[in-house]
Amino acid sequence: MTIWEAVAVFAAGLGAGTINTIVGSGTLITFPVLLAFGLPPVTANVSNTLGLVPGSLSGAFGYRRELVGQRGRVLRFGLIALIGGLGGAILLLALPSKAFDTIVPALIAVALVLVIAQPRLAAALRARRERNGTTAARDGGWALLLGLLLASAYGGYFGAAQGVLYLSLMGLLLSEDLQRVNALKNVLAAIVNGVAAVFFLFVAHFDWTAVALIAVGSTLGGQLGAKVGRRLPPTALRAVIVLVGLLAIAQLLLK
Repeated sequence: MTIWEAVAVFAAGLGAGTINTIVGSGTLITFPVLLAFGLPPVTANVSNTLGLVPGSLSGAFGYRRELVGQRGRVLRFGLIALIGGLGGAILLLALPSKAFDTIVPALIAVALVLVIAQPRLAAALRARRERNGTTAARDGGWALLLGLLLASAYGGYFGAAQGVLYLSLMGLLLSEDLQRVNALKNVLAAIVNGVAAVFFLFVAHFDWTAVALIAVGSTLGGQLGAKVGRRLPPTALRAVIVLVGLLAIAQLLLK
């Protein structure tokens, strides 16, 4: 790797760490860069996952204030993320890369619709519960747990726009401020990346130079993303989520 290639990979890691903390989809920055510099797809994906772990942890730490009072959720959802992330990592080595090519853009599109419609859908759900005299399922119920399991499996497999899926699911099924939901998203992403990384260390090939450069860049980006993301009002944050999600769909369809 030349010095300019190293600079490009570091910059990609910085950008990925920043956007991952605010929304997600940082993989769409780093993965194409690694491919452009000659890494095979699976090696690039594995190296990217390993490199983004420190950035995920950095972003979660940056949002630590919004995690206050959510310890129970972190433990429950974290266990689901761990199981799903490990399953996705296993699938990466067992299935052809085209297995998700058709469904992923559609999945992200549905998630974006949920993000946009979340305030009205949440209000409609509350009104329906009031009419029926029922209460909301604790922490989203089984529907949210199943959704998080599938989103985590996808995250362990590839991870592009994983954060968008998390935000759409938790934003709809949890009665929480979007920034507190974003804090949860960062923790779950860190767990998925972490368990997938540990698995890959023992069974997959990766490029240590790329891993190190992305790790340093994404760690700095995680702190930058936390500072920017926490200042965004809910409407602006939704706009960023939708913009990133649309870019992710476009890139996945045109690759």
